Amino acid sequence: MTGDLDSAQQFYGAVLGWHFRRTRLGDGFSIAFRDGAPVAGVGALAQRLALPAAWTPYFAVDDADVTAARIVERGATMAVGPLAFGTGRAALASDPDGAVFGFWQGQVIPDWTVGQGSAPAWLELRTRDAFAAAVFYGEVLEWAGERPGGCTVSYEHDHVVLRHGNDTLARIVGGALEEAPDPQVRPRWHVHFRVPDLEATVEMATGLGGRVVSPVDTTSTSRSVALADPDGALFTVVAPQNR
Repeated sequence: MTGDLDSAQQFYGAVLGWHFRRTRLGDGFSIAFRDGAPVAGVGALAQRLALPAAWTPYFAVDDADVTAARIVERGATMAVGPLAFGTGRAALASDPDGAVFGFWQGQVIPDWTVGQGSAPAWLELRTRDAFAAAVFYGEVLEWAGERPGGCTVSYEHDHVVLRHGNDTLARIVGGALEEAPDPQVRPRWHVHFRVPDLEATVEMATGLGGRVVSPVDTTSTSRSVALADPDGALFTVVAPQNR
C-alpha cells in the first residue's frame, strides 16, 4: 500500500526491474511483473485507509469470515474487512504482538507460490516468541493441515520454518523484545525480493530517495539487506552469495 502509486511504480521499476499493469480494480491498483510473471500488487490505498505505506503479505484462506473470527478469538485485532475486493474478499489484521498481515478469499494465481519463480524469495516474521506466533498463525490460517496444498511447520535452530514441499515459504524468528518506535525492532512481517546484484540494487534505491535500514546479512548462499522506499515502506532484497 502506498500513498502515490505512480511514484511507487517508478521507484520499484527502477530498483527491482518491475513492469506494471493496471487491473480491473481501477486506476488505484496495479500488478508488478518481472520477466512477464506477476510478482506483487501495489495499491494507492494507504491514504484512503489512513494506514502507513507498507508491504504486507496476504495469505489465501477458504473463508474470510471464519478466519476473522479465529483472529478475534485468539486475542488479535481485525483492522479492515473482510471487504469485497475485485473477484474476492480481503482483510487486514494484526497478530497478538502487533505484526500486520492480510488474508484473501477468492481466486489465486495458479502455480504461484512464495519461493518459486517470480514470487518473493520468502517471508519473515520477526517477533517476540516464535513458537507462540507459529501456534497463532497455524490455528488461524490452518498451517500444517491436511487439506491439499498444505504446508509443513518445523522448529529449527530457535526459529520456525514453514515449507511447501522443498520450498521455504516463511520463517518466524523470535527475540524482538523491545517496544521502541523503530520498525526494525517491533514485530512485523518482512518481504524478501530476489535481485541479481545487491550493491547495484542498494545504489539505485538510495539514489532514488530510498535508504538502507539494516546491515548486510550474509549466509553461505545469499546476502540480504533491508531497505525503505521514499514513502518509508520496508522491504528486503536478497542476492546470491558471490563465489
